[in-house]
Amino acid sequence: MTDETKDIDKHSGVETTGHSWDGIKELNNPLPRWWLYVWYMTIAWAVVYMILMPAIPALPGMGTNTKGVRGHSDRVEVAKAVADLQSARDAQSVVLLDANLETIETDRTLQQFALAMGESAFGDNCATCHGAGGRGAIGYPALADDVWLWDGSLDGIEYTIRHGIRHDADDATRFSAMPAFGRDGLLTGSQVDDLAQYVLSLTDRSDDAEAVSRAAPIFQQQCATCHGVDGTGDRAQGAPNLTDAEWLYGGREENIRATIYDARNSHMPAWDDRLDDATIKAIAVYVHSLSGGE
Repeated sequence: MTDETKDIDKHSGVETTGHSWDGIKELNNPLPRWWLYVWYMTIAWAVVYMILMPAIPALPGMGTNTKGVRGHSDRVEVAKAVADLQSARDAQSVVLLDANLETIETDRTLQQFALAMGESAFGDNCATCHGAGGRGAIGYPALADDVWLWDGSLDGIEYTIRHGIRHDADDATRFSAMPAFGRDGLLTGSQVDDLAQYVLSLTDRSDDAEAVSRAAPIFQQQCATCHGVDGTGDRAQGAPNLTDAEWLYGGREENIRATIYDARNSHMPAWDDRLDDATIKAIAVYVHSLSGGE
């Protein structure tokens, strides 16, 4: 803007930029000096940071980003912090490995360590299926109740975690297999329907007495070997109790019929080759604490 074309605001006597909105003109005031100094300082700091720290991205094909003269690496720092934490845990982990339930319950420091470590590992590895806090879901057992398909003792829970359920790669895995009575033609469709009514009757929820009567001998022939003659189950085989109204896959008639017809036989992986012994023991302690265990 030349001297001849300068636009001076008549109220303030300050030159304007020539911009105007709805009659309001923009004054051409300089920026405050303190603001400029702060801006210059941030520029200087950015240059120093780019020299000292990893900051400048590499162009494609030119390798990694600049490392900075300090050689700082967040990866190295995190790895060191993890190593320090692991080292701090090692002493208590050794004690935990040899501790029984009574020792853990009476040693508050060891108990707190095991629960904290177990809760963290459970969240990382188990909560995806069993839910936060072990609340469970359809097809995934709730671990926060006192109903156990297998062994609910601390050692029993540890064994299940270590070897899994129906995990083919582990010879010591817990294993049981329910036949698909309908799909494999072991029973007719009408027999499956009657058997579903019989199972419902074990919790007093069937209103078809004739179907229950027809299915009674079928249950004794086909199901009692695992579930018991009275339907109370057998944890040595992982056969659920059918009289307690606790259902892994749903307790409605259609759910029970689907289980009888197609079977379920879900899988839990063995964690023995994925987690160290102390972590497995800590998870077992945590799971045991969710329901009070046995």
